[in-house]
Amino acid sequence: MRIALAGNPNSGKTTLYNGITGKAEHVGNWSGVTVSKKEADLKKKYNLKGLDVRIVDLPGTYSISPFTGEEAITRDFILDESPDVIINIVDGANVSRSLFFTTQLLELGVPVVIALNKNDIISKRGDSMDISALSKALNCKVVATTATSEDGLLNLITEAIKLGQANGPQVAPNFEEKDSDIARQKFVDSIVLKCQVKKRDASKITLSDKVDRIVADKWLGIPIFLLIMWGVFAFSIEGLGGFLSGYFNDVVFGEIIPNAANGFLGGLGISPLLQALIVDGAIGGVGAVVGFLPLVMVLFFCLSLLEDCGYMARVAVVMDRFFKKIGLSGKSIIPMIVGSGCAIPGVMATRTIEDINERRMTTILTPFVPCGAKLPIIALFVAVFFPKNSWVGPSMYLIAIVMIVIGGLLLKKIFVWDNTSQFIMELPEYKLPSLKYAFNQMIEKAKAFIYKAATIVLVCNTLVWFAQAYSWSFSPVTDQSTSILATIGSVISPIFIPLGFVGWQLAAAAITGFIAKENIVATFAVLLAVTSEEALHLPGGALTHYFTPVTAFAYLVFNLFTPPCFAAIGAMNSEMGSKKWLFKALGFQFSVGYILAMLVTQIGSLIVYGTPAVGFVPAIIIAIIAIIYLVITIRKADSKRIELGVEV
Repeated sequence: MRIALAGNPNSGKTTLYNGITGKAEHVGNWSGVTVSKKEADLKKKYNLKGLDVRIVDLPGTYSISPFTGEEAITRDFILDESPDVIINIVDGANVSRSLFFTTQLLELGVPVVIALNKNDIISKRGDSMDISALSKALNCKVVATTATSEDGLLNLITEAIKLGQANGPQVAPNFEEKDSDIARQKFVDSIVLKCQVKKRDASKITLSDKVDRIVADKWLGIPIFLLIMWGVFAFSIEGLGGFLSGYFNDVVFGEIIPNAANGFLGGLGISPLLQALIVDGAIGGVGAVVGFLPLVMVLFFCLSLLEDCGYMARVAVVMDRFFKKIGLSGKSIIPMIVGSGCAIPGVMATRTIEDINERRMTTILTPFVPCGAKLPIIALFVAVFFPKNSWVGPSMYLIAIVMIVIGGLLLKKIFVWDNTSQFIMELPEYKLPSLKYAFNQMIEKAKAFIYKAATIVLVCNTLVWFAQAYSWSFSPVTDQSTSILATIGSVISPIFIPLGFVGWQLAAAAITGFIAKENIVATFAVLLAVTSEEALHLPGGALTHYFTPVTAFAYLVFNLFTPPCFAAIGAMNSEMGSKKWLFKALGFQFSVGYILAMLVTQIGSLIVYGTPAVGFVPAIIIAIIAIIYLVITIRKADSKRIELGVEV
C-alpha cells in the first residue's frame, strides 16, 4: 500500500512524514524545503497490522494546477501513479487557505484522509474546530494531529490504512462552478464559517506582531541577524563547540587514537611505510577534519533552533527588500539558508524559483554562503591566527552577504536579464523550538559529516600522503619538495602569487579543496605532520610558517568564495540546465574568490604592515585587466538591452 502525503507548504507535512517513518528530512517554515518526492516505510509502531506500507512525501503545493516544478511533481504523482490513499495535511492555523487544495484532491477519485495539523496552535489561540461537522461537509474522515509531538498520528494512519483497504468510492463535496477558483474559495469559506470557532480578535496586535516590528524592521533586521549569528558562532567556536573540538583534536585524535594505532600496527609487524600511511595519512588527515565535528554539531543545533522557532522565515522577508535591488527576490534567500548546511540541497532548492534568470543568479550566488564543509576551515584558521578575535567567524557570513549583493549587481549588469518575480511568504507564528527536532538535525548533519570524512576525505588524503611521500619514479623521498605533490603544486603555485600565497603546499591544499572543502584542513594535517611536530590547530602552530594573519584571512576568503565542491557543481549543472551557463557560473565564482582574496592580501598588508605583500605588481596588473574587462562587458550588455528594449 502506498500512502501519499500532500498539503500546502508550511503545513507540517514533512514533520509528519518524519514522525511516521522515523526519517529526519529537512523541514522549514517556507515552501521549497521538499523539492522532490521522498519515500520510506511506515514505522512499526504505526503499522499495527504488519502490512507493507510505503509513505511518499510530496512537495508542498497550493493547487493541483502546478505553477512551479515541485508542484508539478505532486500533481503528476497523484494523477499518474494513483496512490492507494492520500493523507491531506491541512494547516489548522490557516484552514481556509489549506482547504482550497483539499477540495481539488477530493475530486480526483483517490481516497483522502485529512490530518488537521497544528492542533496545539489552535488550542493555544483558544480557537476550536468542529471536526465532525468538517468531516460531514467534506465527505471524508478528519483527524486532529500535532505532528511535532506525534499526537494523533496513530489514529491518522489507522484511518488511512482502513480507507485504503476498503478501496471504495469517495463522494466529493458538491458545489456549483467547480472550475471557478472564486466559487471554490467561497465554498471553502462557507465550510470554515460553519465549523471553526475563533475566540481571538484578528485585529488585535499579538506578541508575534510586536516582535516582528523589531526583528523584521528594514533597518534593524540585518544588524539583529548579524548579532544573532555572532552569538551562535561565539558559542560554537569559542564556547562549548570549541572546548569539545579542542579535546577531540588534542587528546582523541592527537594522542589516544594515533598511539593506539601505532601500538597495534607495530605489534603486527607492519612495515614502517604502511604504518605511516595509515597513521599519518588516513588517521591524521581524517582526524584533523573529524576533530572539528563537535563544533559543527553545536553550530547546526543552534541553527536548527533558530529555524524551528520561526526566525529564519523573517530573515527571508528582511532580505527581500535588498535582493530586489540586485535582480533577486526574497525567494532567493531560502536556498541560501538551506545552503548554510550543505550547498547541494541549497542549489537544488533554487528550482522553486519560477523565473529562469532569477533561478540561475541564485544558483550562482548560493555557494557563497559558508556551508558545513567550510566550517572546519574557518575553525582552523580562527584557532591558529585569531584565537581572541570572535568577529572572524561571523565576518564570513557578513562578507557572504556583501558578496551576494555585489555579485548580484555584477550579474545583473553583465548579463541581460529581466525584472524579478514577486515574493509572497506567509510568516509562521513564533513558537518554542523543538529540542528533539534540533537534536535529530544535529545527528543527521554529524552522520553526513562523518560519512564524507570516511569516504571522500579518507581517499583523497591517502592519495595526498602517497603523493607527498613519493617521487614520479615511485621511490620514497626524504625531501617533500621533490615529491609528486610538490611538482603539481609548483606548477599551479604561480597563479597564487598575486594573492600573497607562496609555497606549493598552499596550492596543493587549495586543489584538494575543490574536491571537498574539508580536504584543505586534512591536506595541511598530512603535509605539516611530516615536517613539523607542532599541532596544526594551536595558536602559533605550523601554519604560521606559511601565512601572516592577513594572508591567512585572504586564504580563508579564497577557499570560501571560489567554486564549491564537485558534488555541488554537479547540482549546479542540473539546475542550470546548460553547460554554457555552468561554465559561466564557475568562471564568475572563481573570479570573485580570486579577486577578493587578492584585495584582502594587498590592501590588508598595506594597512596592517605598511608594506605591499608579495605579488603586488602582478596584482595591480590583474586588477586593471579585470576593470577593463568589466567595463567592456557591461557596455556590450547595455547595448544589447537597448536593442531588446529591456530596461538599462
